[in-house]
Amino acid sequence: MIRVVIVDDQALVREGFRMILDAQDDIEVVGEAGDGVQALALARELAPDIVLMDIQMPKQDGLEATRRLLTRDGEGPSVVMLTTFDEDQYVYEALRAGASGFLLKDAPRGQLIDAVRTVARGDEMLAPAITRRLIERFVSRHPIGAELPPELRELSERELDVLKLMARGLSNAEIAGELVISGSTVKTHVAHVLQKLRVRDRVQAVVIAHESGLMEPVAEA
Repeated sequence: MIRVVIVDDQALVREGFRMILDAQDDIEVVGEAGDGVQALALARELAPDIVLMDIQMPKQDGLEATRRLLTRDGEGPSVVMLTTFDEDQYVYEALRAGASGFLLKDAPRGQLIDAVRTVARGDEMLAPAITRRLIERFVSRHPIGAELPPELRELSERELDVLKLMARGLSNAEIAGELVISGSTVKTHVAHVLQKLRVRDRVQAVVIAHESGLMEPVAEA
């Protein structure tokens, strides 16, 4: 059973999400909060698997609440950010805050359900190519470093190859084809990359790859 906490300052939004998610056999909404402060207290009390977190809320917004919720590496719930704003900067800031995905509030009900299940499996919710485009846009001003930053020095040469391909938006199957290795080997390398970078999912690894200067930003057309 996937345990979910819904955080939004609009009661009708919370009620709608609860009705959709509670109707699923494998998902249970265990709590609701109306702002970031309540969300932190509720998450610590209920230990959910997923927190659906609105971005714009009173007292404490969703970005700050997510940063506080995910301060310890690998601990705590996964966070899916909710917003009515289809703007790249909100997506990027959500990813930098540690979120595992991003969802517009007016997304179809099936997309909401799929998002919860996808993140609960430990997979990224955003398509890798979209994640790459957003990150490249907002880190394009960062200079390319002359040497690897500390967080990347623990990676082997092959793990760096895998991380670069992840950051280019390739799926595991595409990485396997590019490096001529098996899919299971790719999964092992990805797991090692996440462990050494001390991040919970590949979205966060992609953020590090671009912000560290490992990847050359792609010029926009």
